[in-house]
Amino acid sequence: MAASRIVIENCAIATVDANDTEYASGHVVVADNRIESVGAGQAPDGLENVVRRIDGTGHLVTPGLVNTHHHFYQWITRGLATDHNLFNWLVALYPTWARIDEPMARAAARGSLAMMARGGVTTAMDHHYVYPQGSGDLSGAIIGAASETGVRFTLARGSMDRGTSDGGLPPDFAVESLDGALAATEATIDKYHDASFDAMTQIAVAPCSPFSVSTELLKQGAELARRKGVRLHTHGSETMEEEGFCKELFGMGPTDYFESTGWLGQDVWMAHCVHMNDTDIAAFARTGTGVAHCPSSNARLAAGIARVPDMLKAGVPVGLGVDGTASNESGELHTELRNALLINRLGAHREAALNARQALRLGTYGGAQVLGRAEEIGSIEAGKLADLVLWKLDTIAHSSIADPVIALVFGAAAPVTLSLVNGRTVVEDNHLTTVDEDAIARSARDEARRLARIAAQD
Repeated sequence: MAASRIVIENCAIATVDANDTEYASGHVVVADNRIESVGAGQAPDGLENVVRRIDGTGHLVTPGLVNTHHHFYQWITRGLATDHNLFNWLVALYPTWARIDEPMARAAARGSLAMMARGGVTTAMDHHYVYPQGSGDLSGAIIGAASETGVRFTLARGSMDRGTSDGGLPPDFAVESLDGALAATEATIDKYHDASFDAMTQIAVAPCSPFSVSTELLKQGAELARRKGVRLHTHGSETMEEEGFCKELFGMGPTDYFESTGWLGQDVWMAHCVHMNDTDIAAFARTGTGVAHCPSSNARLAAGIARVPDMLKAGVPVGLGVDGTASNESGELHTELRNALLINRLGAHREAALNARQALRLGTYGGAQVLGRAEEIGSIEAGKLADLVLWKLDTIAHSSIADPVIALVFGAAAPVTLSLVNGRTVVEDNHLTTVDEDAIARSARDEARRLARIAAQD
Protein backbone atom coordinates (compact mmCIF):
# COMPACT_ATOMS: atom_id res chain seq x y z
CA MET A 1 0.00 0.00 0.00
CA ALA A 2 1.33 3.44 -0.93
CA ALA A 3 2.31 5.67 1.96
CA SER A 4 -0.08 8.46 2.92
CA ARG A 5 1.71 11.78 2.89
CA ILE A 6 1.30 15.07 4.77
CA VAL A 7 3.13 18.07 3.31
CA ILE A 8 3.94 21.19 5.35
CA GLU A 9 5.37 24.11 3.31
CA ASN A 10 6.30 27.80 3.50
CA CYS A 11 7.33 27.59 7.17
CA ALA A 12 10.46 28.29 9.13
CA ILE A 13 12.06 25.05 10.31
CA ALA A 14 14.39 24.37 13.25
CA THR A 15 15.51 20.78 12.74
CA VAL A 16 17.63 20.54 15.94
CA ASP A 17 19.86 18.07 14.09
CA ALA A 18 23.56 17.69 14.89
CA ASN A 19 24.34 20.84 12.87
CA ASP A 20 21.35 22.85 14.10
CA THR A 21 20.18 23.14 10.50
CA GLU A 22 17.46 25.74 10.00
CA TYR A 23 15.41 26.92 7.03
CA ALA A 24 13.85 30.38 6.83
CA SER A 25 11.25 28.93 4.46
CA GLY A 26 11.11 25.22 3.89
CA HIS A 27 9.09 22.04 3.80
CA VAL A 28 8.62 18.80 5.70
CA VAL A 29 7.10 15.71 4.11
CA VAL A 30 5.64 13.01 6.34
CA ALA A 31 5.00 9.55 4.93
CA ASP A 32 2.81 7.47 7.25
CA ASN A 33 4.58 7.73 10.62
CA ARG A 34 8.04 8.77 9.35
CA ILE A 35 9.67 11.99 8.22
CA GLU A 36 10.37 11.43 4.53
CA SER A 37 12.16 14.67 3.72
CA VAL A 38 12.96 18.13 5.04
CA GLY A 39 14.57 21.00 3.22
CA ALA A 40 14.47 24.53 1.86
CA GLY A 41 11.75 25.79 -0.43
CA GLN A 42 8.74 23.89 -1.68
CA ALA A 43 8.26 20.16 -1.31
CA PRO A 44 9.35 17.99 -4.24
CA ASP A 45 7.00 17.77 -7.21
CA GLY A 46 5.13 14.60 -8.04
CA LEU A 47 4.51 13.32 -4.53
CA GLU A 48 1.87 10.63 -4.56
CA ASN A 49 -1.02 10.04 -2.15
CA VAL A 50 -0.80 13.45 -0.46
CA VAL A 51 -3.75 13.41 1.93
CA ARG A 52 -3.08 16.84 3.36
CA ARG A 53 -1.08 19.89 2.28
CA ILE A 54 -0.55 22.65 4.88
CA ASP A 55 0.52 26.22 4.20
CA GLY A 56 2.81 27.02 7.12
CA THR A 57 3.25 30.73 6.39
CA GLY A 58 3.88 32.58 9.65
CA HIS A 59 4.78 29.38 11.48
CA LEU A 60 7.82 27.54 12.85
CA VAL A 61 8.14 23.76 12.72
CA THR A 62 10.17 22.06 15.44
CA PRO A 63 10.50 18.53 16.70
CA GLY A 64 7.81 17.67 19.23
CA LEU A 65 8.69 18.54 22.81
CA VAL A 66 9.85 15.70 25.05
CA ASN A 67 8.95 15.77 28.74
CA THR A 68 11.44 13.86 30.90
CA HIS A 69 9.95 14.19 34.40
CA HIS A 70 6.39 14.47 35.71
CA HIS A 71 3.96 13.20 38.37
CA PHE A 72 0.54 13.12 36.73
CA TYR A 73 -1.41 12.32 39.91
CA GLN A 74 -0.54 15.76 41.31
CA TRP A 75 -2.91 17.39 38.80
CA ILE A 76 -5.70 16.98 41.37
CA THR A 77 -3.68 18.55 44.22
CA ARG A 78 -2.60 21.77 42.54
CA GLY A 79 -2.45 25.03 44.46
CA LEU A 80 -1.68 23.49 47.86
CA ALA A 81 1.33 24.08 50.16
CA THR A 82 2.41 26.98 47.98
CA ASP A 83 4.95 28.43 50.43
CA HIS A 84 6.89 25.30 51.41
CA ASN A 85 10.33 23.90 50.66
CA LEU A 86 10.56 20.35 49.31
CA PHE A 87 10.61 18.37 52.56
CA ASN A 88 7.84 20.42 54.21
CA TRP A 89 5.82 20.26 50.98
CA LEU A 90 6.13 16.46 50.91
CA VAL A 91 5.14 16.15 54.57
CA ALA A 92 2.11 18.40 53.93
CA LEU A 93 0.90 16.51 50.85
CA TYR A 94 1.82 12.85 51.35
CA PRO A 95 -1.21 12.18 53.59
CA THR A 96 -3.49 13.38 50.78
CA TRP A 97 -1.58 11.57 48.03
CA ALA A 98 -1.79 8.35 50.06
CA ARG A 99 -5.56 8.34 49.37
CA ILE A 100 -5.52 8.36 45.57
CA ASP A 101 -7.29 5.56 43.74
CA GLU A 102 -7.72 4.41 40.16
CA PRO A 103 -10.42 6.92 39.05
CA MET A 104 -8.37 9.75 40.56
CA ALA A 105 -5.18 8.58 38.83
CA ARG A 106 -7.01 8.33 35.49
CA ALA A 107 -8.56 11.80 35.77
CA ALA A 108 -5.27 13.36 36.86
CA ALA A 109 -3.33 11.66 34.06
CA ARG A 110 -5.85 12.81 31.47
CA GLY A 111 -5.58 16.39 32.71
CA SER A 112 -1.77 16.36 32.82
CA LEU A 113 -1.48 14.81 29.37
CA ALA A 114 -4.02 17.13 27.79
CA MET A 115 -2.25 20.23 29.07
CA MET A 116 1.13 19.05 27.83
CA ALA A 117 -0.08 17.80 24.45
CA ARG A 118 -1.95 21.04 23.76
CA GLY A 119 1.34 22.86 24.40
CA GLY A 120 3.48 20.88 21.97
CA VAL A 121 4.53 17.79 23.93
CA THR A 122 4.59 14.72 21.71
CA THR A 123 6.49 12.42 24.10
CA ALA A 124 5.47 12.41 27.75
CA MET A 125 6.57 10.50 30.80
CA ASP A 126 5.13 9.95 34.23
CA HIS A 127 7.09 9.00 37.33
CA HIS A 128 4.31 7.42 39.35
CA TYR A 129 5.45 6.08 42.70
CA VAL A 130 2.40 6.29 45.02
CA TYR A 131 0.61 2.93 45.10
CA PRO A 132 -1.64 2.93 48.19
CA GLN A 133 -2.96 -0.43 49.31
CA GLY A 134 -6.21 -1.34 47.57
CA SER A 135 -6.09 1.61 45.16
CA GLY A 136 -6.70 -0.39 41.97
CA ASP A 137 -4.74 -0.57 38.72
CA LEU A 138 -3.03 2.80 38.77
CA SER A 139 -0.42 1.97 36.12
CA GLY A 140 -3.08 0.69 33.75
CA ALA A 141 -5.17 3.83 34.25
CA ILE A 142 -2.21 6.10 33.48
CA ILE A 143 -1.10 4.15 30.41
CA GLY A 144 -4.69 4.07 29.18
CA ALA A 145 -4.91 7.85 29.49
CA ALA A 146 -1.72 8.30 27.44
CA SER A 147 -3.01 5.96 24.74
CA GLU A 148 -6.30 7.85 24.61
CA THR A 149 -4.52 11.21 24.28
CA GLY A 150 -2.30 9.86 21.52
CA VAL A 151 1.14 10.87 22.80
CA ARG A 152 4.25 8.74 22.92
CA PHE A 153 4.72 7.71 26.54
CA THR A 154 7.14 6.33 29.12
CA LEU A 155 5.75 5.20 32.46
CA ALA A 156 8.52 5.28 35.03
CA ARG A 157 6.99 2.71 37.38
CA GLY A 158 7.97 4.14 40.71
CA SER A 159 7.99 2.64 44.18
CA MET A 160 8.57 3.46 47.82
CA ASP A 161 9.33 0.99 50.63
CA ARG A 162 10.58 3.38 53.33
CA GLY A 163 7.56 4.73 55.23
CA THR A 164 7.46 6.93 58.30
CA SER A 165 8.05 3.99 60.64
CA ASP A 166 11.37 3.35 58.86
CA GLY A 167 12.48 6.99 58.89
CA GLY A 168 11.01 7.91 55.49
CA LEU A 169 8.60 10.70 54.62
CA PRO A 170 5.55 8.90 53.11
CA PRO A 171 2.89 7.33 55.35
CA ASP A 172 3.26 3.58 55.79
CA PHE A 173 -0.11 3.12 54.07
CA ALA A 174 1.34 4.54 50.84
CA VAL A 175 4.44 2.36 50.55
CA GLU A 176 4.97 -1.15 49.19
CA SER A 177 7.12 -3.98 50.46
CA LEU A 178 10.47 -4.56 48.76
CA ASP A 179 9.31 -7.79 47.13
CA GLY A 180 5.90 -6.37 46.27
CA ALA A 181 7.38 -3.31 44.54
CA LEU A 182 9.83 -5.37 42.51
CA ALA A 183 7.20 -7.89 41.47
CA ALA A 184 4.70 -5.21 40.45
CA THR A 185 7.35 -3.33 38.49
CA GLU A 186 8.39 -6.46 36.62
CA ALA A 187 4.77 -7.30 35.85
CA THR A 188 4.26 -3.79 34.44
CA ILE A 189 7.30 -4.19 32.18
CA ASP A 190 6.10 -7.58 30.96
CA LYS A 191 2.62 -6.28 30.20
CA TYR A 192 3.30 -2.89 28.66
CA HIS A 193 6.91 -2.30 27.56
CA ASP A 194 7.44 -2.06 23.80
CA ALA A 195 11.07 -2.02 22.65
CA SER A 196 10.31 -1.41 18.95
CA PHE A 197 11.52 1.65 17.02
CA ASP A 198 8.13 3.34 16.88
CA ALA A 199 6.92 2.25 20.33
CA MET A 200 4.14 4.32 21.83
CA THR A 201 4.54 2.89 25.36
CA GLN A 202 7.71 2.10 27.27
CA ILE A 203 8.40 1.36 30.94
CA ALA A 204 11.28 2.40 33.19
CA VAL A 205 12.19 1.19 36.68
CA ALA A 206 11.89 4.14 39.05
CA PRO A 207 12.23 3.88 42.85
CA CYS A 208 11.27 7.32 44.11
CA SER A 209 14.21 8.89 45.96
CA PRO A 210 16.94 8.13 48.51
CA PHE A 211 14.73 9.27 51.39
CA SER A 212 11.73 7.10 50.49
CA VAL A 213 13.29 3.82 49.35
CA SER A 214 15.68 1.31 50.86
CA THR A 215 19.17 0.68 49.54
CA GLU A 216 18.08 -2.83 48.64
CA LEU A 217 15.21 -1.53 46.49
CA LEU A 218 17.64 0.66 44.58
CA LYS A 219 20.11 -2.20 44.07
CA GLN A 220 17.54 -4.80 43.09
CA GLY A 221 15.64 -2.25 40.98
CA ALA A 222 18.79 -1.58 38.95
CA GLU A 223 19.34 -5.31 38.51
CA LEU A 224 15.73 -5.77 37.39
CA ALA A 225 15.96 -2.93 34.85
CA ARG A 226 19.12 -4.29 33.29
CA ARG A 227 17.81 -7.83 33.19
CA LYS A 228 14.71 -6.56 31.37
CA GLY A 229 16.55 -4.08 29.15
CA VAL A 230 14.66 -0.97 30.30
CA ARG A 231 15.83 2.39 31.62
CA LEU A 232 16.17 3.60 35.22
CA HIS A 233 14.83 6.84 36.71
CA THR A 234 14.77 8.51 40.13
CA HIS A 235 15.10 11.85 41.91
CA GLY A 236 18.63 12.97 42.74
CA SER A 237 20.43 15.86 44.45
CA GLU A 238 17.30 18.00 44.54
CA THR A 239 17.94 19.85 47.81
CA MET A 240 20.64 20.51 50.39
CA GLU A 241 18.49 18.58 52.89
CA GLU A 242 18.74 15.49 50.68
CA GLU A 243 22.52 15.73 50.70
CA GLY A 244 22.53 15.94 54.49
CA PHE A 245 20.13 12.99 54.67
CA CYS A 246 22.40 10.83 52.49
CA LYS A 247 25.53 11.74 54.41
CA GLU A 248 23.86 11.01 57.75
CA LEU A 249 22.39 7.66 56.71
CA PHE A 250 24.91 6.38 54.18
CA GLY A 251 28.11 8.29 54.94
CA MET A 252 28.32 9.79 51.44
CA GLY A 253 26.65 12.31 49.16
CA PRO A 254 23.83 11.42 46.75
CA THR A 255 25.98 10.83 43.65
CA ASP A 256 28.41 8.50 45.43
CA TYR A 257 25.46 6.72 47.03
CA PHE A 258 23.76 6.23 43.68
CA GLU A 259 26.97 4.91 42.15
CA SER A 260 27.35 2.44 45.03
CA THR A 261 23.89 1.05 44.27
CA GLY A 262 24.38 0.72 40.51
CA TRP A 263 22.48 3.90 39.66
CA LEU A 264 24.88 5.67 37.32
CA GLY A 265 25.05 4.74 33.63
CA GLN A 266 23.86 5.46 30.11
CA ASP A 267 20.52 3.82 30.91
CA VAL A 268 19.86 6.11 33.91
CA TRP A 269 18.38 9.58 34.16
CA MET A 270 17.66 11.56 37.31
CA ALA A 271 15.33 14.45 38.01
CA HIS A 272 16.51 17.84 39.29
CA CYS A 273 20.23 17.38 40.13
CA VAL A 274 20.31 20.88 41.57
CA HIS A 275 23.09 20.45 44.12
CA MET A 276 25.91 18.89 42.09
CA ASN A 277 29.58 19.71 42.63
CA ASP A 278 32.29 19.36 39.98
CA THR A 279 32.99 15.76 40.98
CA ASP A 280 29.31 14.85 40.71
CA ILE A 281 29.02 16.39 37.25
CA ALA A 282 32.17 14.58 36.13
CA ALA A 283 30.71 11.28 37.35
CA PHE A 284 27.52 11.86 35.37
CA ALA A 285 29.54 12.76 32.27
CA ARG A 286 31.86 9.76 32.65
CA THR A 287 28.95 7.33 32.96
CA GLY A 288 26.53 9.02 30.54
CA THR A 289 23.90 9.49 33.26
CA GLY A 290 21.16 11.90 32.15
CA VAL A 291 19.40 14.76 33.91
CA ALA A 292 15.79 15.97 33.77
CA HIS A 293 16.01 19.70 34.43
CA CYS A 294 12.83 21.12 36.02
CA PRO A 295 13.41 24.88 36.35
CA SER A 296 9.91 25.99 37.38
CA SER A 297 9.52 23.31 40.03
CA ASN A 298 12.99 23.99 41.38
CA ALA A 299 12.02 27.64 41.77
CA ARG A 300 8.56 26.87 43.20
CA LEU A 301 10.11 24.74 45.97
CA ALA A 302 13.12 27.04 46.45
CA ALA A 303 15.45 24.12 45.69
CA GLY A 304 18.02 26.21 43.81
CA ILE A 305 19.48 26.60 40.32
CA ALA A 306 20.83 23.48 38.64
CA ARG A 307 24.24 23.87 36.96
CA VAL A 308 22.91 23.12 33.48
CA PRO A 309 25.61 25.04 31.53
CA ASP A 310 28.33 23.12 33.36
CA MET A 311 26.53 19.82 32.77
CA LEU A 312 26.24 20.51 29.05
CA LYS A 313 29.87 21.56 28.79
CA ALA A 314 30.91 18.32 30.49
CA GLY A 315 28.79 16.25 28.08
CA VAL A 316 25.96 15.27 30.43
CA PRO A 317 22.68 14.52 28.57
CA VAL A 318 20.07 17.04 29.77
CA GLY A 319 16.35 17.27 28.98
CA LEU A 320 13.49 19.31 30.41
CA GLY A 321 10.75 18.27 32.80
CA VAL A 322 7.45 19.80 33.89
CA ASP A 323 7.61 17.96 37.24
CA GLY A 324 4.41 17.33 39.15
CA THR A 325 1.73 19.98 38.93
CA ALA A 326 1.62 20.36 42.69
CA SER A 327 5.00 22.08 42.28
CA ASN A 328 4.46 23.53 38.78
CA GLU A 329 0.80 24.35 38.52
CA SER A 330 0.91 25.36 34.83
CA GLY A 331 1.70 21.79 33.80
CA GLU A 332 3.18 22.93 30.47
CA LEU A 333 6.57 22.07 29.01
CA HIS A 334 6.82 24.83 26.40
CA THR A 335 7.02 27.40 29.19
CA GLU A 336 10.02 25.49 30.54
CA LEU A 337 12.03 26.45 27.43
CA ARG A 338 11.83 30.08 28.54
CA ASN A 339 12.19 29.40 32.24
CA ALA A 340 15.24 27.18 31.73
CA LEU A 341 16.95 29.98 29.86
CA LEU A 342 15.98 32.77 32.26
CA ILE A 343 16.60 30.94 35.52
CA ASN A 344 20.00 29.67 34.43
CA ARG A 345 20.99 33.24 33.60
CA LEU A 346 20.55 34.03 37.29
CA GLY A 347 23.38 31.59 38.01
CA ALA A 348 27.13 31.91 37.76
CA HIS A 349 27.28 32.11 33.96
CA ARG A 350 24.76 34.96 33.77
CA GLU A 351 23.88 35.98 30.19
CA ALA A 352 26.19 33.30 28.73
CA ALA A 353 24.39 30.46 30.51
CA LEU A 354 21.97 29.39 27.75
CA ASN A 355 20.67 30.80 24.48
CA ALA A 356 17.38 30.21 22.69
CA ARG A 357 18.64 27.36 20.53
CA GLN A 358 20.21 25.56 23.46
CA ALA A 359 16.90 25.83 25.32
CA LEU A 360 15.02 24.38 22.34
CA ARG A 361 17.55 21.53 22.14
CA LEU A 362 16.99 20.74 25.84
CA GLY A 363 13.25 20.43 25.20
CA THR A 364 13.57 18.24 22.10
CA TYR A 365 16.74 16.32 21.28
CA GLY A 366 18.04 16.52 24.86
CA GLY A 367 14.84 14.93 26.13
CA ALA A 368 15.07 12.21 23.49
CA GLN A 369 18.62 11.44 24.64
CA VAL A 370 17.56 11.24 28.27
CA LEU A 371 14.73 8.80 27.43
CA GLY A 372 17.04 6.71 25.25
CA ARG A 373 15.18 7.52 22.03
CA ALA A 374 17.47 9.94 20.21
CA GLU A 375 17.65 7.65 17.17
CA GLU A 376 13.87 7.87 16.78
CA ILE A 377 12.72 11.33 17.88
CA GLY A 378 14.00 14.75 19.01
CA SER A 379 15.07 16.18 15.64
CA ILE A 380 13.58 16.64 12.18
CA GLU A 381 15.55 14.25 9.97
CA ALA A 382 14.54 11.84 7.22
CA GLY A 383 13.78 8.41 8.66
CA LYS A 384 12.87 9.61 12.12
CA LEU A 385 9.38 9.33 13.55
CA ALA A 386 6.90 12.04 12.57
CA ASP A 387 6.56 13.80 15.92
CA LEU A 388 6.31 17.46 14.88
CA VAL A 389 4.85 20.76 16.08
CA LEU A 390 3.76 23.71 13.94
CA TRP A 391 3.88 26.85 16.11
CA LYS A 392 1.90 29.96 15.10
CA LEU A 393 4.17 33.02 15.35
CA ASP A 394 2.33 35.65 13.29
CA THR A 395 -0.02 36.92 15.99
CA ILE A 396 0.50 40.12 17.98
CA ALA A 397 2.38 38.13 20.64
CA HIS A 398 5.34 37.41 18.32
CA SER A 399 4.85 39.51 15.20
CA SER A 400 7.73 41.94 15.82
CA ILE A 401 10.37 39.29 16.65
CA ALA A 402 12.24 38.46 13.45
CA ASP A 403 13.99 35.26 14.58
CA PRO A 404 11.37 32.50 14.94
CA VAL A 405 13.37 30.43 17.44
CA ILE A 406 13.91 33.47 19.64
CA ALA A 407 10.20 34.26 19.29
CA LEU A 408 9.27 30.75 20.45
CA VAL A 409 11.65 30.65 23.43
CA PHE A 410 11.77 34.28 24.62
CA GLY A 411 8.23 35.25 23.68
CA ALA A 412 4.83 34.40 25.07
CA ALA A 413 3.61 30.82 24.83
CA ALA A 414 2.92 30.24 21.14
CA PRO A 415 -0.31 28.63 19.93
CA VAL A 416 0.03 25.17 18.38
CA THR A 417 -1.59 25.05 14.95
CA LEU A 418 -0.71 21.40 14.42
CA SER A 419 0.92 18.65 16.45
CA LEU A 420 1.67 15.26 14.92
CA VAL A 421 2.60 12.17 16.92
CA ASN A 422 3.64 9.18 14.86
CA GLY A 423 2.16 11.01 11.89
CA ARG A 424 -1.26 11.31 13.57
CA THR A 425 -2.88 14.66 14.35
CA VAL A 426 -3.18 15.21 18.10
CA VAL A 427 -3.63 19.01 18.17
CA GLU A 428 -5.33 21.20 15.58
CA ASP A 429 -5.70 24.98 15.96
CA ASN A 430 -4.68 24.85 19.61
CA HIS A 431 -7.22 22.18 20.56
CA LEU A 432 -6.86 18.47 21.15
CA THR A 433 -8.39 16.28 18.46
CA THR A 434 -8.25 13.01 20.37
CA VAL A 435 -10.10 13.79 23.59
CA ASP A 436 -12.81 16.08 24.99
CA GLU A 437 -11.03 18.87 26.88
CA ASP A 438 -14.16 20.00 28.74
CA ALA A 439 -14.92 16.47 29.92
CA ILE A 440 -11.34 16.10 31.15
CA ALA A 441 -11.61 19.36 33.09
CA ARG A 442 -14.89 18.30 34.72
CA SER A 443 -13.55 14.88 35.68
CA ALA A 444 -10.35 16.30 37.17
CA ARG A 445 -12.32 18.86 39.18
CA ASP A 446 -14.69 16.21 40.51
CA GLU A 447 -11.90 13.84 41.49
CA ALA A 448 -9.92 16.65 43.14
CA ARG A 449 -12.94 17.46 45.29
CA ARG A 450 -13.48 13.80 46.15
CA LEU A 451 -9.84 13.42 47.18
CA ALA A 452 -10.03 16.55 49.32
CA ARG A 453 -13.14 15.20 51.11
CA ILE A 454 -11.48 11.84 51.78
CA ALA A 455 -8.28 13.47 53.04
CA ALA A 456 -10.24 15.79 55.33
CA GLN A 457 -11.92 12.81 56.99
CA ASP A 458 -8.61 11.23 58.01
